[in-house]
Amino acid sequence: MRRILLTLIAVLALCCSSEGRTLRKASPGAAGMDAAKLSQVDREIGSSIDEGVIPGAVLAVVRGDRLVYLKAYGNKQVVPDTVTMTTSTVFDLASLSKCVGTTLAFLQLVEQGRVRLTDNVKMYIPDFKPWTDPKTGRKVDIRIIDLMTHSSGLTAYINVDSYLKRYGPATPDSLMRHIATEVKRNFEPRSDYIYSCLNFITLQNILQNITGQRFCDYVQKNVFDRLGLEHTCYNPKEHPFILPLVAPTEVQADGKALLGEVHDPTARLVNCGNSGNAGVFSCAEDLAVIAAAIMNGGAIGKARILSPLTIKAMCTVPPENAPHIGRALGWDNCSSSAGIRGDLFSRTQTICHTGYTGTSMVIDMESRTAVILLAHRVHPKDKGSLTKLRARVSNIVAGAIVE
Repeated sequence: MRRILLTLIAVLALCCSSEGRTLRKASPGAAGMDAAKLSQVDREIGSSIDEGVIPGAVLAVVRGDRLVYLKAYGNKQVVPDTVTMTTSTVFDLASLSKCVGTTLAFLQLVEQGRVRLTDNVKMYIPDFKPWTDPKTGRKVDIRIIDLMTHSSGLTAYINVDSYLKRYGPATPDSLMRHIATEVKRNFEPRSDYIYSCLNFITLQNILQNITGQRFCDYVQKNVFDRLGLEHTCYNPKEHPFILPLVAPTEVQADGKALLGEVHDPTARLVNCGNSGNAGVFSCAEDLAVIAAAIMNGGAIGKARILSPLTIKAMCTVPPENAPHIGRALGWDNCSSSAGIRGDLFSRTQTICHTGYTGTSMVIDMESRTAVILLAHRVHPKDKGSLTKLRARVSNIVAGAIVE
C-alpha cells in the first residue's frame, strides 16, 4: 500500500512539474484556421532559404492555448559542416530577450509592489543623471517606464571597442556607471524615441539591486522555470543538455562560429551573458508557451507568471508619451518598426518584437494568435534582411484565420 501511495505521489509530482511545459497541439481547422492557407508560409520561408537570406528557420503558430503549426526548414548550421534544422533547435534570441526575459521579470516586481513604473531611475541607481535642457538648464528625471518604452533619450548602444579599451572585458559594474553618468541623454524623456539596449541593461541593474540576485538567475527561476521551459536559458554553455541543440551564429575572426555564446557584443564581452538587452536562448515550442501565457492573461495551465491586469498594462502604449513613439512596455505596438505584424493583425492590440540574429514574435491579443519565427540570418555571416519575410508570414497566418 505504501509503495502504491509513493508511486501516486511521484506521478502527481511529475504532472505538476510539467504544467505549462508544452502546449496542447491541434490541427489548424480545430483552432479556426484554414490549413491550406496557413501552409503557404512554407513557400515564403523556403524562398528565403533558397535565396541565401537564411540557412534555416523554425516556425510556430499559436491560437489561444493550442499549438497549431510547428515546422523546421533548411539547416541548423552550414559551418563547419551542414546539419539539418529540427523543431527543437535552440536560437540566440538577441533583442527578443528584452520581451520574454527582462520585461516579464521586471513586471513581476511591479506586481509585488517593489517598484513603480513611474519611479525615477535614480531611486535605484543613485548617480543616474537626468536629462538637462541645454538652453535653460531645466532637468527632467528619467523614469522606469521611459526605459521600458525606449523614450528615455539614452543613446542606442555603446561603442564596444572604445569601451573595452577604457574599461576592459567583463566589467558590468563599470558599464552601469558609464550609462548612469556619461552616456548622452539625447532628448527630453517621453518626447521622442530611440531604441536603446542601454535602457534594458539599466532595467537589469535595477532588478539586481532590488532582488539581490543575479539577473539571469532571477529570470530563470521566476519566468522560465515557473513555466516549465526546459530549453530556455541564459549562457547555454552552463546547461550541457541544451548546448547540443543550439544553432551557431556568426563566424568570428578565428574562423569558428559562435556557439552557446550570445551574439550581441555588449552582452557577451562586457556583461558575460548576464544582460538585460540580449542573452536568452530558446526554442519555438518554449516561446509558444510564453506566447500562450500572455494571450491567456499571464498563465498557462497552473503556471502563472503575471496577472491579467499586468498583461493588459504591458500591451498598452502609455498615453503620456509622444504619439509617434508607439511602444508598449518592452514590446513594440505601433512604432515605425512594427511592420513585422503585417497588414492584417490588429493595429492596436498586437505586440511584437524582433531579434538582431533573425528571431521574431508577433502576438495579436484580439484574435489570440501568435507567430513565432526563429531564424539565424547571422550564420555564417551577418547579412541579409528578414523584414519582408516576417511581414509576409504574419499576413499569411492572419489570412488563415476563418473563425
